[in-house]
Amino acid sequence: MAGTSESGGVAQSISEAIIRLRWVIIVVCLAVTLVCGLGMRFHVDEATGKPVVETDSRVYFGPDNPDLIALESLEATFTKDNNLLVVLAPKNGNIFTRETLALVEDLTEQAWQTPYSRRVDSVTNYQHSYAEGDDLIISDLVSGAADLTDEDLERVREIANAQVELYRKIVSEKGDVTAVNITVLNPGESLNEIPDIVNFVRDLASKTRAAHPEVDVYLTGGVMTDMAFADASEEDSKTLIPAMLGLVVLIVGVALRMVVGTLVTIVVIAMTVLTTMGLTGWAGLIINSSTTIAPVIVMTLTVAHSVHLLAALRYNMGDGMEKRAALIEALRVNLEPIAITSLTTAVGFLSLNFSESPPLRELGNVVAVGMVLAFLYSILFTPAAMAILPSRSKAKASTGKSAMDRLADVVVAKQKPLLYGCTATVLIAMGGITQIELDDDFFRYFDHRYDFRVHSDFTMDKLTGLHMIEYSLPSGEEQGILQPDYLKKLDEFAEWYRQSEKVVHVSAITDTIKRLNRTLHANDESYYSIPDTSDEAAQYLMLYELSVPYGLDLNSQMDVGKSASRMTITLVDVKASEVLDLARAGEAWLKENAPGIWEAAGGNPVRATGMSVAVSTISAHNIQSMLGGTFLALCLISLLLLFIFRNVRIAIISLVPNLTPAAIAFGIWGYLFGEVNLAISVVIAMTLGIVVDDTVHLLSKYLRARREHGEDREGAVRYALHTVGMPLWVTTVALVVGFGVLATSGFAVNGDMGLLSAITIAVALIADFLLLPPILMQFDRRTMT
Repeated sequence: MAGTSESGGVAQSISEAIIRLRWVIIVVCLAVTLVCGLGMRFHVDEATGKPVVETDSRVYFGPDNPDLIALESLEATFTKDNNLLVVLAPKNGNIFTRETLALVEDLTEQAWQTPYSRRVDSVTNYQHSYAEGDDLIISDLVSGAADLTDEDLERVREIANAQVELYRKIVSEKGDVTAVNITVLNPGESLNEIPDIVNFVRDLASKTRAAHPEVDVYLTGGVMTDMAFADASEEDSKTLIPAMLGLVVLIVGVALRMVVGTLVTIVVIAMTVLTTMGLTGWAGLIINSSTTIAPVIVMTLTVAHSVHLLAALRYNMGDGMEKRAALIEALRVNLEPIAITSLTTAVGFLSLNFSESPPLRELGNVVAVGMVLAFLYSILFTPAAMAILPSRSKAKASTGKSAMDRLADVVVAKQKPLLYGCTATVLIAMGGITQIELDDDFFRYFDHRYDFRVHSDFTMDKLTGLHMIEYSLPSGEEQGILQPDYLKKLDEFAEWYRQSEKVVHVSAITDTIKRLNRTLHANDESYYSIPDTSDEAAQYLMLYELSVPYGLDLNSQMDVGKSASRMTITLVDVKASEVLDLARAGEAWLKENAPGIWEAAGGNPVRATGMSVAVSTISAHNIQSMLGGTFLALCLISLLLLFIFRNVRIAIISLVPNLTPAAIAFGIWGYLFGEVNLAISVVIAMTLGIVVDDTVHLLSKYLRARREHGEDREGAVRYALHTVGMPLWVTTVALVVGFGVLATSGFAVNGDMGLLSAITIAVALIADFLLLPPILMQFDRRTMT
């Protein structure tokens, strides 16, 4: 065909030019790598020499995300709080001892030294109220714990267990675990703020463990969650990249048996990664827990291009061609398919821009840039370097069939059974998709090799929950939260939430007001209620504010004008769907039972918010948005293949091996695991372009045999498997191993993504070897000329 001849002529000219200008190309490639690679210095902290990683989990939300806007609005009205829990579990199972309370008292005092601390709450500094005559006395529940009598200890136990503000928040149900809650207000001006907070508290915990071996110490909370994401990313970057590189070198070296070719592949991998990540540094992109795996992905994908070129070079030289001619022919034959696969892979990753999470969009863009660079370095540097370096290849043996030839024999002979069998297998595997549940829980992103997961599980099992729903509840007027009608509805709302088995604690300003009302009425339980007048409520709050020490006021629960109050609901043992169900149910309760509060919000009805709500919502929305992105990527890739292959039938046929791997992989995932989280939701889009690679290489060789060599369908299948089967096998093994290394991560964002990607890519090769050839032989009925 004229188009084929023209394309082959262009590829021939480009190939010859690359070999002719090899020295210039090598120098330019190295210079570009050096200049771009200097941008890597922006990813390293000059003071510590450690990688700079974004620690704020809010990076997963775009600036226009409605849940983030709602959360920031609540924080602007009250305070922007983040917390860190120091959980203490005495081995004797009793926190109400002199020794443990003295430790809590001491830790509470030291915790005030935590960087950016705004408030510290514990059982010892709980502001206990009591009356002496007409005077309201508010003081620390415990002072001088080491000198308490047995009667004092029992009194502290009774008071602590009776306070709704402490129960299952600071003090456990059994009285065997307690916590010091450190509230921080970091300004967000430096990436070192969270690490500084965590390092201080970790040091404090380490000293406590050493001085008090009779007490187990656990660290969790929002600050530790943020730090856990950064720690997991840093650990993976330190361990996974070297492991992956070593395995890839081993695979390529064993498969190609070309020492020089393997070394050149390593250099190309290094150049691609350095240039890609250096450019992100120059662009001012801050690495986060998602983009930290970009080097692993780029490294894995880069291997495929070099393997195809080197395998073709080895094949040509083994066929008796001298090295220069063998290089030019290897380039000529592979230039178009490598260009197509690079483009389709880039398109697949670019479709991550449909994700609602900025880090996932950044991951897609970084890898897409890396694929362009991998293509350029592979077709320029690899042949140029191989042209000047010594390399040999043994002549092929003249007897015996290769493994791919034997596979071709089976595929041709058993084409119909394979077609029917593979189709049935696909349908059965896809049945697992019905078992998939779209859900999420960011605490379960970390497996039990991480202390954070162990500590968080212990805290949720023994003390309190870590998921929270928050509300900003307006009254509609200044001082409006002091009105009895408002306070009664607020109290009803809190009690309604407390009835849920998933709710372990509710914090509302009504708790303090009711307690003070009881205290000022001689601790008469009948007065544990909302006062009858707004003046009484105002007086109680004023007395409380004047009596408590600095940092323990109610500013986090009411705004300056007392026109709105904050309610926080703490949940335990919940997934994303349950968080959203409870949030939406709360909104519905307000609308139906507290119209005054609901309508006071004006044109913006009361909205449940909090990080747990935001994370749960973005997980659900991200899956929906990624379906649209994947569909668009599929359309673009299909149009590209139609343009390249110039055959509608072949383009349609190519959809089968391109779509079935993801369907089968998700079916397998459904049977084995069932749950799909935020990280897994991007796998289809991410692997789509990679899966197309195998199909493109196989179809390009199939069409070359049909068009240039005049082969029939069976002969073209034999030719395609013979020429490209082994490179496809090697690249798939490299990709599966690469993503398999990623799957070993204990961080689900990386581990689950790596495992499902590895399954998808492995299935893709099986589909291209056992399903695509029978389809071609059955349905490609046109005569090629």
